[in-house]
Amino acid sequence: MMRAPDFWSDPDKRWKSRLLQPLTRVTTTVNARKGRRTPWNCGIPVLCCGNLSVGGTGKTIVAQDLARRLQERGLTPHFLSRGYRGRERGPLRVDPMVHTARDVGDEPLLLTRIAPTWIGADRAETARHAIAEGANCLVMDDGLQNRTLHQTYRLLVIDGPTGFGNGQLLPAGPLREPVETGTARVQGAVILGPDETTISRHLPPLLWRTNATLDPDVSIRRLTGKRVIAFAGIGRPDKFFATLRDSGITPVRCLAFPDHHAYTARDATRLIALAVSGDAVLATTDKDAVKLPETLRPHVHIVPVALHWRDRSAPDHILNILLSTPV
Repeated sequence: MMRAPDFWSDPDKRWKSRLLQPLTRVTTTVNARKGRRTPWNCGIPVLCCGNLSVGGTGKTIVAQDLARRLQERGLTPHFLSRGYRGRERGPLRVDPMVHTARDVGDEPLLLTRIAPTWIGADRAETARHAIAEGANCLVMDDGLQNRTLHQTYRLLVIDGPTGFGNGQLLPAGPLREPVETGTARVQGAVILGPDETTISRHLPPLLWRTNATLDPDVSIRRLTGKRVIAFAGIGRPDKFFATLRDSGITPVRCLAFPDHHAYTARDATRLIALAVSGDAVLATTDKDAVKLPETLRPHVHIVPVALHWRDRSAPDHILNILLSTPV
């Protein structure tokens, strides 16, 4: 299932969630098995930017931002990623000149723009390779539920508008693990976007938390006054469409693809045809851009987003604790 079911967030459809409640025992069993593992301590700082739910929360952009700041401090961070939806199993260092999104997934290709990136389900194994290649700190994009590698600082990334959905475990809800256990294991939380679900009340009172926003790059102004067909294959396509509208751009059409969608030649032909027949400009996200066929790229305007911390001292707070914690 690549799109979130409506009953994960719609209170009027809770009955669907209740029907799937018995299946949540599988998620509970998997979590219990993971919890029995002893994670490997690699001897260098490990920052994990993860979440408790499936779907897009913005954790990759948070990981990129903090890795840049580590570089500004003179450190050499490497990213560790699962390589979700890629056919390569790893451990493998991502080479954007060789690998495609079909090989390693879309997120690792975005991460390589900032720092060396490794994929592999076993984060301890990929960490060994990264350290051998010169990493003196590691940033995990996702992996909060991964118990193979000891994490020095766990940062919970939460999408403000969706929060924890209906609060139920997969498949009855979007959660990978219970909120109570997940929030008890993290050292901090960042809420991206408006806290429309009052998520703060679900967090432990003493847990440090901050807020941030994802704002479009100024290049979005090039779309002003044009007919725009927007498309996206991310966790929450509506989030991208809303970003356009908030910037004064009302798309004439919005096309939502499944999360991590691998665009095909057929998709490219269809999108180009729609743009030509509608005398419109195609627009999509930075994350989608790495998955586009070469024939489609020249026809698409990419809309990057930037992370803005509400409290400018927040990222330094995170990194100060990360680097001062004994490993």
